[in-house]
Amino acid sequence: MMELRKITDDNLDECIKLEPKEEQKSYVGSNISSLAEAYVALTNNECIPMPYAIYANDIMVGFIMLSYNEAEETADDENAYWVWRLMIDKGYQGKGYGKEAMVGALKLIRTLPYGKSSVVFISYEPENVVAKTLYASCGFVETGKIENGELVAKLVL
Repeated sequence: MMELRKITDDNLDECIKLEPKEEQKSYVGSNISSLAEAYVALTNNECIPMPYAIYANDIMVGFIMLSYNEAEETADDENAYWVWRLMIDKGYQGKGYGKEAMVGALKLIRTLPYGKSSVVFISYEPENVVAKTLYASCGFVETGKIENGELVAKLVL
């Protein structure tokens, strides 16, 4: 059974130790970098970061970070949820955990935990075909926009 659990003092070190395969490291920031970005974004009131450890049968297998951005901070002038990061540890890839985590994250987002929104955005490196395929299978459609060198895709809730 897959579940998302908030990052706490009890699971922080374990989360930081997770990492993707060597050839995937250019596609996703380290978990410690992601958590630092979340802290900076929160303390500067840029958004509400939502970092979670991904567990499968009580074993941490990955990390996902979502955020809630109010209208003035999004390019489309609407409140939006974002998927900032998704990574499955190299030892647990190929078992469907990425898809399960995305389904779980979208289920959580649909509860509108931090505010109303009708959209979710995600971005990824253009050459990351695995990510593109995964996100498209969850309903994300590329917008044609590029931010920081990454393709932006949108899901209407």
